[in-house]
Amino acid sequence: MLCGRVNLWAVHRCAGLSVRSIRIRLLTLVAVALLTAVPVPAQNAGTPGAQGAKIVGTVTDVNDNTVPGATVLLQGPVPNDRRTVTTSNNGAFEFHDVKPGVPYHVSITAKGFAQWTSPVVTLTPGEYKILPGSKLRIAQAQSTITVGLSSAEVATEEVKIAESQRVFGIIPNFYVVYDKNAAPLTPKLKFRLALRVSYDPVTFAGIAILAAADHAGDKPNYGQGAQGYAKRFGATALDGFTNIMIGGAILPSLLHQDPRYFYQGTGTAKSRTLHALSYPFACKGDNGKRQPNYSSLGGDLAAAALANAYYPPSDRGVGITFQNFAISTGSRMAATLVQEFVLRKLTKSKNPKVATAQPSGR
Repeated sequence: MLCGRVNLWAVHRCAGLSVRSIRIRLLTLVAVALLTAVPVPAQNAGTPGAQGAKIVGTVTDVNDNTVPGATVLLQGPVPNDRRTVTTSNNGAFEFHDVKPGVPYHVSITAKGFAQWTSPVVTLTPGEYKILPGSKLRIAQAQSTITVGLSSAEVATEEVKIAESQRVFGIIPNFYVVYDKNAAPLTPKLKFRLALRVSYDPVTFAGIAILAAADHAGDKPNYGQGAQGYAKRFGATALDGFTNIMIGGAILPSLLHQDPRYFYQGTGTAKSRTLHALSYPFACKGDNGKRQPNYSSLGGDLAAAALANAYYPPSDRGVGITFQNFAISTGSRMAATLVQEFVLRKLTKSKNPKVATAQPSGR
């Protein structure tokens, strides 16, 4: 059938349909087209990924520094409902598709930190949860820091202080301790202190004066002249060196005794006098306890005995050896007595702790 124009009337003529029927059909087609064009809302029940929730967070320490490499555990109420992730370089972590309505705990662990556990976290469908408060503290086992020096390091510092102690700022006063709780000396420090006294320029000046006095009294019997003085100078120097090395370094190291004099500075004059006079006979051990001063007595006796090897025949013998031993011990008693009551006020130090410290109870 041929039709020249397309209009309602032509359709009616060609299809043999009524106008009303054509209108109904057109309306039906429009309705179907509109329904087809309108998008259908997503069905939450049929898409688990959209229904699942998410937990995110950033792990930091108490100083707000991020903690990378931390282990983050998401634990549900049943043992098999658990997941683990590791924080990124910026301390961040994420858990996707978390079941809504389930009570979870988030636990965070990292090397050197105490474990952190969150309160119960329960999410709603599709919720995006940012977990707050995940700050890690240093583990208690690692939070205890030893502040200070070891006993040997403390003793080294004390020796440095002692080496700056001088009477009138000139005469060495290295073997006195003003701290009652001074750390014990190591063998190395005992030898160091003995050598420091032996090689001090003031020590050589003192040797020269003593040799001059002996030279004037013609003792020991080395004769007069430059040769006699030189021998007396050498003998005096060797006496002092053997005494301090044996009594101040060798024996104290072997017997674990402290060769220094511990200044008392408090108490009655009687107690301080007894303390000073007893020093050649009683000393402080490296263990902090009082004990017989074998080091001092042994040093005096050994030095007196060794003098027989280089003194002239007229100045040798057992009697002279013990006489020199008694003189050395007596001189030490007098020296510590002066140390206790006089030299403290006259001793100056480059270290302010010694220069300004004043003993109590005086």
